[in-house]
Amino acid sequence: MERLQKVLAAAGVGSRRKCEELILAGRVRVNGAVVTTLGTKVDPESAAIEVDGRPILHEKKTYLMFHKPKGVITSLSDPAGRQTVKDYLKGVRERVYPVGRLDYDTEGLLILTNDGELANRLMHPKYGVPKTYLATVRGVPDGGKLERLARGIRLEDGMTAPAEVEYEDVSPDMTEAVIRITVREGRKRQVRRMFEAIGHPVGRLKRIAYGPLALGGLPRGKIRPLSEEEIEALKRCAAEAASPEREGGGEKRRP
Repeated sequence: MERLQKVLAAAGVGSRRKCEELILAGRVRVNGAVVTTLGTKVDPESAAIEVDGRPILHEKKTYLMFHKPKGVITSLSDPAGRQTVKDYLKGVRERVYPVGRLDYDTEGLLILTNDGELANRLMHPKYGVPKTYLATVRGVPDGGKLERLARGIRLEDGMTAPAEVEYEDVSPDMTEAVIRITVREGRKRQVRRMFEAIGHPVGRLKRIAYGPLALGGLPRGKIRPLSEEEIEALKRCAAEAASPEREGGGEKRRP
């Protein structure tokens, strides 16, 4: 037996808090009866649960890793007719959803799942799940500029949290550099805006890790299921609440 709001969240209805609001509003029925008491326990396998008259689907929990190409929308539909993540889900029978977003111009690791509770934990700012990117930037930022990123830099929507930053590669003619950066926030176009703030705009951005998961050699445009070990590692990561303030940044290596 599990709490009703947890079952709803796990089915992808919404966050735990949103599901609690639905219950209190009298919008949830269990076996035909309206339930408005938080903490009510149900059998997720046998209970007939409806939200606004529509039954929730008890689907097999599915966890996928997708190497999103540049030029693909992190959505299941697009009014403008652009290519979306859904175009790559042929053969996936369960209804899975992206965990967070990758910008249209950004490629790399994207998690897809129908485990709503895990997805909400991974995306919630208070858990500070780390996300690592390789940013190819114009010019070569000096160590002082990377130190600014590591300590936190002021953007139009406030200071960023400390980050881990290091040189990955520098072109022979010193016209561009590849910087590895790990952030624990999920602001819109955050990494791009951070590098713009130090005068080194991003030409290419690729997410190579999300929490304990690494993109590895997964080809661009391909999807694979997560292993049991990866799923457990992801759940452990999501369960560890991060402190609101993180001290220090990453080590900088000069080119």
